[in-house]
This record gives sequence, structure tokens and C-alpha cells, in this order.
Amino acid sequence: FKNVVATANTNPNLNTDLKSIFTDIENSAIGYPSEQDIKGLFADFDTTSNRLGNTVADKNSRLAAVLKGVAELDFGDFADNHIDLFGDAYEFLISNYAANAGKSGGEFFTPQCVSKLIARLALYGQDKVNKIYDPAAGSGSLLLQAKKQFDEHIIEEGFFGQEINHTTYNLARMNMFLHNINYDKFDIALGNTLMNPQFGDDKPFDAIVSNPPYSVKWIGSDDPTLINDERFASAGILAPKSKADFAFILHALSYLSAKGRAAIVSFPGIFYRGGAEQKIRQYLVDNNYVETVIALAPNLFFGTSIAVNILVLSKHKPDTQTQFIDASGLFKSATNNNLLEEEHIEQILKLFADKEDVPHLAKSVSFEDIAKNDYNLAVSSYVEQKDTREVIDIDKLNAEIKQTVANIDRLRAEIDKIVAEIDQ
Repeated sequence: FKNVVATANTNPNLNTDLKSIFTDIENSAIGYPSEQDIKGLFADFDTTSNRLGNTVADKNSRLAAVLKGVAELDFGDFADNHIDLFGDAYEFLISNYAANAGKSGGEFFTPQCVSKLIARLALYGQDKVNKIYDPAAGSGSLLLQAKKQFDEHIIEEGFFGQEINHTTYNLARMNMFLHNINYDKFDIALGNTLMNPQFGDDKPFDAIVSNPPYSVKWIGSDDPTLINDERFASAGILAPKSKADFAFILHALSYLSAKGRAAIVSFPGIFYRGGAEQKIRQYLVDNNYVETVIALAPNLFFGTSIAVNILVLSKHKPDTQTQFIDASGLFKSATNNNLLEEEHIEQILKLFADKEDVPHLAKSVSFEDIAKNDYNLAVSSYVEQKDTREVIDIDKLNAEIKQTVANIDRLRAEIDKIVAEIDQ
């Protein structure tokens, strides 16, 4: 890097030299265990693209400016620093891109405040997990947040995920390397999780974190073989073709170990709509997999103001109660998006851990009551909203009205007296 930077402003072949360097880095892993984790890593990074400029000189000028900017950053001695400056800077840039990318931005980046909550929910009560998995990994932000929240503990086999978008898949792998997770501690696969799932033959995962795309289309019942897929067969029905939300949820459930938890960001509609989604909810409740449903505040995510839910799945519940938490009022209002601050996350986690009923915030509901309610899992159906309307004292109001009427009568009598005097 230092050699390249030293001649960047005067090298007429800078763009092609960089292309060769990135190709050589990828080729250096061929035949080694790291090959699959580095192969194609820079496929989307084209230093010869016309997007950098119309002429070679324009391209080289922009590339030299970027190289010089990075070279001037003071990273200090890596061994002496407790933070991952380069990795965190990279994540900061991704989050800023997501914030300004409109609707598409939220597809591959989960805001850190929400990631932190999801990670803590999935890892709650565990001091050691075999591995962590995200079936819709995006840029890897959820997995990395899990690492950050679990750094003091033991993660035996590392971080696993699958991502369908090629560019985002490369972002996730780069993100792992930049956060000092070596190739032997992560395995991010490229492909369609629902149609071509990876890691299914491996041991189940002790922790699953996920923010799958909301209500995307999938092949569903148009592929008759899917109903026999072990991920979906137990439910006896497939998620609707126009809404794959429960397909991702059932996939995550099938990958979950007997001691683990999955925390999944979910579109609110899946918790109360009828049809196939109702039947899948019945399967989840009847088999006691739903530990908690949490309603979050609106406008926490990039590109959407929807107030999403978090679904917590578990295969080791000690009872048949399902907990509902209304956290819609726990947030800090910011310029573009609302934020979950540490105090809000701690409050939600305490409610989750205690499993105690708290008026207007949390309620645990019996299996029988959920069944009677047609397996509706909407938080608002069980946690009563706080009545913020002004309390009116009727007796006091009547007394005030009586006094007002008396004042009106007195004033009218005085006006009549004045008018009578004028007439004389």
C-alpha cells in the first residue's frame, strides 16, 4: 500500500496496476483453505470503470485522492487500540450510504441500535455458543454486532450467513476481514436462501439473527417439491407466493439448535393476517416455539417508516406462555430516523428476561388464550395501550358550567338594566 501511494499521483497506469493487485490478492488464495472466502472478493470493484472518469487521467486522479485520504488517516498501533478503526469506519460509510439510498438502503444494513438489541436477544443467557447464523446476511452488520456483544464469551465455530445479492455478499466478506474475523472463523455463502440453502447439513446453530426482506415474492406453491422440504413440511403449508416472510422464519427455525434462540425482524402484518400465515402461526404456537413478540417504534430503519416487530423463537421454553412487549414508545427522536438508545435496549431486555406483566408494556399470554384468538400474535391484541386522554372530573365540570350559566344570567340582567336606562 505504501509503495502504491508513494507514486499514486504520478503513475499513469494506476488504475490498471490496482486492478492487477486486486486480482493477485484473490489468486494468492487459490489452492489454500481460504480460497472460497477470498475468491471474487473484488469483483465489484472496477478501477477501470468509466464511472471514475472519462479518461485514464481522470480515473487515476480520483483513485489517487482516495489512496492519499486513507494514507493520511492515523490508525496508530493496532496492538495498542481497543477499537477497530478501519472496520468501524467502513461500517459507518455503509450505514451512511444506507441512510441516503432511499427505499433500497434498508435491504442490506440493519441500524446498529436495532442490531444490538437483536444480538442480545439471540444470545441472552448463553456464555458459549457453537456458531451464529444469519440467513439473509446483507453486509454482515447483524453478525458483526453479535460478535461485538459476545466478544467476552466463546464462539466456537464462528459466523455463518447467506446473501443473494452478489455485491452485498462481497461487502459482507470484506466487512468480516475488516473486523479482524479471519477466513477460518466465517463462512458467508452466495445464493438464494429459500431455494438453495447452505449449511443445512451442518450442526444446528445456537444463535440466529436476521432481518430478512419484507413480504418479497417467492416461488412457493408453484414448486410442488417445497412442501416436502424438511424446513417447511412440519408446518404443512407454504408461505404465500407474494409474501415470503414465514418462509424465512421457518427456515431459521429449522436451523436452530435445541438450546438456541432466533431473533428475527418481522413485518407486522404477518402476525394477524389470515390464510396460510395464520396456519403457520398456529404451527409455531402449538409447538411452543414463539417465546416473545416485540413491537418496536416506527422509523428506526433506513428507507421505511414501518414500525417493525422482532420475533424471538426458542426450542427450550420452560412453559407454554408467549410474551408480548410493546416497545413502540421507547425511542429517541432524531433528524432522519428514530433511535434506540442504550437505556431503551436495557429496558426491553429486562422485560424480556423477567417475563413479568407490566401494564401497557409487557404481558405473557397462555396458549389457550392465543388459540381462542385465532392465533393472532399482534402485540396490540394483548398489551393494552396507555390511555393518554385527559381525565375529566364530571362533577367539577358541571359545577363550572353552573357557575358560568349564573354569570351569564347576571350579565344579561345588568345589560337589560343599562338598556332600560338608555330608553328612558
